Amino acid sequence: MSQTRENNLLQQPSCLILIGMPGSGKSTLGRLLCADRKYAWVDTDYLMQAWWGMPLQAVLDHLGLEGFLDAEAELVSSINLRQAVVSTGGSVVYRPRAMQHLENIGRIIYLRAQPEIISRRIRDARNRGMVVQKGLSLEQVYSQRRPLYEKYAQLVLDTDTQSPEQCVEVIRQWQQKLRN
Repeated sequence: MSQTRENNLLQQPSCLILIGMPGSGKSTLGRLLCADRKYAWVDTDYLMQAWWGMPLQAVLDHLGLEGFLDAEAELVSSINLRQAVVSTGGSVVYRPRAMQHLENIGRIIYLRAQPEIISRRIRDARNRGMVVQKGLSLEQVYSQRRPLYEKYAQLVLDTDTQSPEQCVEVIRQWQQKLRN
């Protein structure tokens, strides 16, 4: 392989970035995609917990909403990965800096599920460390974030109408199309 082609391959985004609401299937699909591709799986919520040494909700309580969003953006902007599936926290889309970095390292896939489905999948979002402005319902957070998810998405998958295995197949076909 020529040096130029090798450098181009190294510079191309090689990660798959999963964005969406909590309960949309980012962790489930992330694990399946890793097994399918033999990629590493990284969950930025787990990285936040490891970085701060406490559960996500405690980090949110400690930093407050804006502080949490800034810390999340700092952490996400610092990851330098190749051949990984990255499941992001649902709030990552609030900071353009973080999203720009994710665009540079990978292809962004929005996992979309309707609020009723999300609500069923996550029993108590408040104890999950979900970044929510005080007083907003799950539906209001969804309405606020959906345009941001759609703005950054290169592929949108409806995870409430397709099984995780079907989603993996759609992604596989999409990537094949991008290569051709």
